[in-house]
Amino acid sequence: MDHFTNPRNVGIIENPDGYGKVGNPVCGDLMEMYIKVENDVIKDIKFKTFGCGSAIATSSMVTEIAMGKTVDEALKITRNDVANELDGLPPQKMHCSNLAADALYEAIKDYKNKKKK
Repeated sequence: MDHFTNPRNVGIIENPDGYGKVGNPVCGDLMEMYIKVENDVIKDIKFKTFGCGSAIATSSMVTEIAMGKTVDEALKITRNDVANELDGLPPQKMHCSNLAADALYEAIKDYKNKKKK
């Protein structure tokens, strides 16, 4: 409940090093994730979420878990990691933790693609 009522790292990063956007057409949730990276370490991370309380809480938790990790460490964050850090999610809300992790993965993928150029 705390990550729903007091979400961390909400907002937008102007000119992010990586950006990810994912959605679930079934439930209507939409998540955007922005990352700033220095020496392959996530130095700042922000999100915007349109969705239910679980979607907001999982987005907030993903940012907390990923902050300070290398991009490769952050890629290893699973939906179960997110749910466990939130002390569990109802089974019908587990897809929210998928979306939050997927948004992070997309932001990292975007960062890595930009880095190759």
